[in-house]
Amino acid sequence: MKNPRWRARKRKVAKRLFPLFAPLIFSPMAAPISSSAAKTKTKKTTKASVSNYKIMQFDQVAYSLYNEMGLRQAGLKYEIFTKALTGYYNMKHQGKLSGKPVLTMVDFTKSSTKKRLWVVDIEKKELLHHTYVAHGRNSGEEFAENFSNENKSFMSSIGFYVTQNTYQGKHGLSLKLEGVDEGFNTNAMERCIVIHGAEYASPKFIDQAGRLGRSLGCPALPMEEHEEIINTVVGETAMYVHAKNDDYTSNYLDHATAMAEVVNGNPNNALPPNTDVSI
Repeated sequence: MKNPRWRARKRKVAKRLFPLFAPLIFSPMAAPISSSAAKTKTKKTTKASVSNYKIMQFDQVAYSLYNEMGLRQAGLKYEIFTKALTGYYNMKHQGKLSGKPVLTMVDFTKSSTKKRLWVVDIEKKELLHHTYVAHGRNSGEEFAENFSNENKSFMSSIGFYVTQNTYQGKHGLSLKLEGVDEGFNTNAMERCIVIHGAEYASPKFIDQAGRLGRSLGCPALPMEEHEEIINTVVGETAMYVHAKNDDYTSNYLDHATAMAEVVNGNPNNALPPNTDVSI
């Protein structure tokens, strides 16, 4: 006859183990994964891993350039720079840009009383210009908050642009812009959205009105700087206008394509030291 203490101990052990094995006892047996499904899952996982790796690589390139050009000290947020740089390389990959390694960025999340336009040389890793820029009169007062691609909206348009040729207009030397983000700025040429100089885009106007003056939608620059900036960026160079807009999407924000262009285009100038570009 078995010892009662031994039986009691056996019941205790069973109670402890029951919660661990209950799911296996009562749940239905999982169906085996087919070899084709397993291969598909492996391919997806591999593709995602490669994509994430390229994003990490591109982030290395972008952060290195950002630091070398002193853009944090110049007030440009890194998240804006990396978006602009991604678009730059995507547009370059598609043959939309000339050989000039120039990138213009505008941050419309900043007050118009702040300098919110930057022009950089990607190859020389230099900040070329940093100044004020006006937004459209129907986009907002001190801050640009509303944007449109529609004619006669008198609002600014956001997204990626390619600079075109210059002409002499009522504001003097002016530069045409081609919007390349469908639904956001592709009517820029029709709307005559151009870079030009304006008396109201100046610190003096800010002192008088408490904000920068506003345009009919054009990114207007200070009169004493606009000609030099236009001559720097003219001729199929990239421009990115950033704003707080949850609806904004762009085909030019593909990191994998951008990284491929970095590697194939000009790796010696673009890549930071010790960057692994193998996949």
